[in-house]
Amino acid sequence: MGDQWRGATRFRRGATGLALALAAVAGVTGPAGWAAPAGASPVVDVRAGHEDPTVIDGWNAIASRTIFQEAMLPAPVGQLYFGIVSTAVYDAVVSVEGGYEPHSVSSPARGNASAAAAAATAAYQVLAAYFPASAAALAADHAATLDGLGGLANEATARGARVGRRVAAAVLADRADDGRNADIVLETTPGPGVWEPTPPAHAPMVAPWLGFVRPLVLESADQIVVPGPYDPASDEYAADFEEVATMGAADSTARSAAQTETARFWSDNPVRQYQDALRFLAEQRDLDLVARARMFAVVGATAADALVACWRVKYEQPFWRPSTAIHRADEDGNPATTADPAWAPLLVDPPYPDYPSGHACLTGAVTEALEHLFGEDIGLEVASVPTGTTRTFSTPDQLDEDAMNGRIWLGIHFRKAMVDGNALGHDVARWALERHFRPVNGCG
Repeated sequence: MGDQWRGATRFRRGATGLALALAAVAGVTGPAGWAAPAGASPVVDVRAGHEDPTVIDGWNAIASRTIFQEAMLPAPVGQLYFGIVSTAVYDAVVSVEGGYEPHSVSSPARGNASAAAAAATAAYQVLAAYFPASAAALAADHAATLDGLGGLANEATARGARVGRRVAAAVLADRADDGRNADIVLETTPGPGVWEPTPPAHAPMVAPWLGFVRPLVLESADQIVVPGPYDPASDEYAADFEEVATMGAADSTARSAAQTETARFWSDNPVRQYQDALRFLAEQRDLDLVARARMFAVVGATAADALVACWRVKYEQPFWRPSTAIHRADEDGNPATTADPAWAPLLVDPPYPDYPSGHACLTGAVTEALEHLFGEDIGLEVASVPTGTTRTFSTPDQLDEDAMNGRIWLGIHFRKAMVDGNALGHDVARWALERHFRPVNGCG
């Protein structure tokens, strides 16, 4: 599947619960120096802002474990499930607390209710429905969370749990026939500029159905228009070809040690990287429970739809990978390119077309969403398992540029795929955030 689209770590199993899930993420994949917050404390006051907000982080960590460590989904598919779970959690929280428009369903609480219990229950019900093999572990996690909130004998906890169940049921019903796992196959005819499975696995396109899923926030998967890849006979294509052939080769002598480090940094599973980073950001900014739920939903839904839109373009405009292009440059009709059948990228090609880059689509949506929430100073700390290092990005532009360069220096994308993919992600998030997750009654 390509290392960058797989979860690269394993969680400790045994005792379960919110504190363990957070400790596992902090100890294995979190930024250096991050100590996991303790498990949720008993409910004393459930007025807005008074409940322990780490229940949101904890269930995001549990979702990450379930999606990547247990179900082992490829990252773009995993992001879709993060989007669904995070919006269910958000709807459950705002059903109790108010302040923001719900994403898809509102189930107002009756009486004094725990938003933390609503959030945990919504996450549990959605994850257990989609990942039945993890149901036992999820049930234990849910029981531990509710126990930490005073148990179902506590009226506020019981009411919150009922809200979470109602929201989850509505979300699951709404997504019942959304196109997930549809029997769709990408078939192409080999030719100049056309994607075909690459060595060593020669695997077919992963999850072509993703581009036909009903979006979470967009009106349709194909509503955002992209320019398309360069004509292989063009001067612009030749410039991109030369860049990736020189800088992305496994044995490149032009790529510096620092550039190789950047490439390796971005060879990780980017969905998991960003989810880990969001948990750390929530702690850094000391976000309350509502703000945390909204942050994960805003990023989760817009990033999911950025990948849905991206996969639709990949399916409809399946452009060849640099490795294929370089091996067969004598077929592209461009006198400025030279074939090199021995050329190999620094990272094995992921099994889907080059254009647009899924990594860039994801990153563009993440940076646009974070800027929408926090302004230009996002202060996002991202960790990488392959390098064992962290990087802090002060601005969206810094993150966009670093990630785009890294993927080119891995040898798996032309720059055109990175630039247009990043723009697609920004456009998806910008369009969605003008219409969704908005404050009401003067909130925000």
